Amino acid sequence: MTQKTNAGAPRKRRQYDAAFRTEALRLASESRSTQAAARQLGISPKLLYKWQKAAHPMLEVGSGEGESAAMRQLRAENRRLQQERDILKKALAIFMPPTL
Repeated sequence: MTQKTNAGAPRKRRQYDAAFRTEALRLASESRSTQAAARQLGISPKLLYKWQKAAHPMLEVGSGEGESAAMRQLRAENRRLQQERDILKKALAIFMPPTL
């Protein structure tokens, strides 16, 4: 029977410095595939995707104060166009001849 020597010991996570992360992100942006770049660096593609997501945070919807003037203007125009569309749908339903 074989016994595991460190059966209860937790696995240590590898730590990467900022320079390695920066170089990995540069390589991934220049590469055709993020997965290929991760293989070349010997890291998990999931980790590289996580670093990319952290480096380029997405714009939060409805962020209030941080929302730009252009975004507010586009949201207002979108609401106006939706109202116009709803009115035209109702008018179309009123003036369409009934189908048999």
